[in-house]
Amino acid sequence: MIHAQIRVSGQVQGVGFRPFVYRLAHELGLAGWVRNDSEGVEIAVEGDRPQVMRLIERLQSEPPVLARVEKVTHDLAQATTGLQGFTIAESRNGKVLTGIAPDIAICADCLAELFDPADRRYRHAFINCIQCGPRYTLTARLPYDRANTSMAKFRQCPACQQEYDTPTSRRFHAQPNACPECGPRLSMFDAHWNLLAGNDPVAIAAARIGAGEVVAVKGIGGFHLVCDARNVAAVARLRGGKQREEKPFAVMVLNAASARPYAQFREQDAALLQTGERPIVLLRQSAGGERELPGIAPGLSRIGLMLPYAPLHYLLFHELLGRPAGRDWLQQGAPLALVMTSANPGGEPLVKDDSEARLSLSGLADAFLTHDRDILHRCDDSVMKWQGIAPAFVRRARGYTPRRIVLPFEGPPVLACGAWLKNTVCLTRGNEAFVSQHIGDLDHAGARLMLEETVAYLGDILGVRPEAVAHDLHPDFYSTQFAQAYAAQHKLPMMAVQHHHAHIAAVCAEHRITGPVLGLALDGVGLGSDGSAWGGELLHVDGTHFQRFGHLAPLTLPGGDRAAREPWRMAAAVLFDMQRAGEIVRRFPGQGGAEMVVGMLQRRLNCVTSSSMGRYFDAAAGLLGVSEVQGYEGQAAMLLESLAERHGKVAPLALGYIHTAQSDLDFRPLLIALADCKDAAYGAALFHATLAEGLCTWVLRAAGRSGIDRVALGGGCFLNGILTQALSDSLSAQGLHVLTAQQLPPNDGAISFGQASIALQRINQGA
Repeated sequence: MIHAQIRVSGQVQGVGFRPFVYRLAHELGLAGWVRNDSEGVEIAVEGDRPQVMRLIERLQSEPPVLARVEKVTHDLAQATTGLQGFTIAESRNGKVLTGIAPDIAICADCLAELFDPADRRYRHAFINCIQCGPRYTLTARLPYDRANTSMAKFRQCPACQQEYDTPTSRRFHAQPNACPECGPRLSMFDAHWNLLAGNDPVAIAAARIGAGEVVAVKGIGGFHLVCDARNVAAVARLRGGKQREEKPFAVMVLNAASARPYAQFREQDAALLQTGERPIVLLRQSAGGERELPGIAPGLSRIGLMLPYAPLHYLLFHELLGRPAGRDWLQQGAPLALVMTSANPGGEPLVKDDSEARLSLSGLADAFLTHDRDILHRCDDSVMKWQGIAPAFVRRARGYTPRRIVLPFEGPPVLACGAWLKNTVCLTRGNEAFVSQHIGDLDHAGARLMLEETVAYLGDILGVRPEAVAHDLHPDFYSTQFAQAYAAQHKLPMMAVQHHHAHIAAVCAEHRITGPVLGLALDGVGLGSDGSAWGGELLHVDGTHFQRFGHLAPLTLPGGDRAAREPWRMAAAVLFDMQRAGEIVRRFPGQGGAEMVVGMLQRRLNCVTSSSMGRYFDAAAGLLGVSEVQGYEGQAAMLLESLAERHGKVAPLALGYIHTAQSDLDFRPLLIALADCKDAAYGAALFHATLAEGLCTWVLRAAGRSGIDRVALGGGCFLNGILTQALSDSLSAQGLHVLTAQQLPPNDGAISFGQASIALQRINQGA
């Protein structure tokens, strides 16, 4: 007989780990207890040595589906305490060293109960168990117990309490456990927030959606604006209300079979759609999708589809399909598609409660389907796509936040405040990095407030107080100003990190690379260490140090930042440099400022330059007539990619780029060719093919000079699947080891992680 004191760390709270240990101990005939504490799960057992060792082994080999066991440690001694039976003990507080699980889609067992008329939770919109449901968005602090969640105000009825207390129950210690008798309740309001009469808010909401109205629906991480995606008038009204004339909408369909009329996809795409994280998945739009959903993704080859993840979503589908009997309908294709777009007017953060909805969504929604379970932390839907042999993030949020990323080094806690666009923040703890959900662009007061709230929450839930603060070089970024104010308030050291260095450091850190790499950083813009606007950089990166090996030939931006929003200006600058200024007004008759731009270029007035790859995309889109003024950030590049994808592969343009003596790369010969290209789709394909070839030869030359055989690809331009795949394949074929973003998006959503990585290394080096 031996006694074992066991410690399990990782994502082991809120995932049914204690009930799993309880059942395992009973199966093996062991006595003792299990409890949550601030470090994870603690276990004490006594019994025969083989059975105790078998328990320890199975903790790692057979954990619950949602658990992520990172480490199991144990101390063995002779059994002397005389433990009797096996129990789940009360949680113990202390310094928090564990993590919280993300929100997970409703599981198959709960879904079966949801549509079983004999079950007491039939059509209960808040059904969940230890394997599914909200976690992160309703947790105030750790340990993960009901008293520390927004479910604390709902006292369980006797039946629910019995389930919660019974170790053999699927809802044993399921913290959001509830039923129609004791749990949260739905309510339905009209556009003026008058409560609508009726016993079934879901039925009222479904009827309004079916009639062509837009309904704001409160879900897991915030409100969605919902309408029939096949109803052209409803979609147009939603676009007008959100002032979102061209940006694509996400669409929810019942299941993978229901997605097939709208998109082309493979088994791995279907698998990604059906994961418990339920991201929006970007899929190639089929002819049926373009025909049936004409207003959803205008001009784009990809459509963002997602499957239901909350019980309320399934109830809406059930109602809209006429309440089919049984459960077979859940697997059958359904002729129904719902726009499910984040309710965040004017670029503000996602609306999460009724008071915000009253203030922000008036005029956007015709009615409101809401509930009284508080959302403590707003969290957008994640966006992903398959890139090569693995899925890649476009936006990392619900379902994945706040999963830790393990760093190849450790140190004191660092807060990194991210960039201006697609902001996230990152907080480290030892060798763990916790990147927040997508916060968004910091143009708006709401996003700035969300940044501040998220910093406070991450610190509280992780039990960490930063000892240093990292930020971008740009002094005008709100994230920089917040970092400076935070550091001053708490008397902490600050570290500025160059934007593109952070991009490459993020990719290196997630791959646990600490040695030298070549970094190819391609994005819209970032302040360079020389004070100029960078965005097409070939770097030598070695931990805290980087050297600029080369950059793209700078392009002129007439009007500064305005040229990034109006690709015709980038095209005009290229034409001017080609001695073809006389064509500018004729080419862009719809742009009233064309003559003024010519004058600006002649006098070099308000004409900054940038090495940005993003501006090359804009110039190409303007020259090909694909996009003159962007309706949303990145639209020109997305339209170009869509045209190239539809056209298919072409050979690169001979002499389409120049390698200069200064190790720079000049694609202006390619732009000159595009100025006279009459076929926009062919021009888009030619642009991509030539970029990939030119960048590949650029990197190979640097690899030959430096002897470095690893290259990290970072920056928002690597959201472009054609460019990323072609470049990765070509470099790999030449013997280089290519590193791409996998746990985070390649865009500015990863900047905070890169900043934190560099700051930690600087601290460790005493810099």
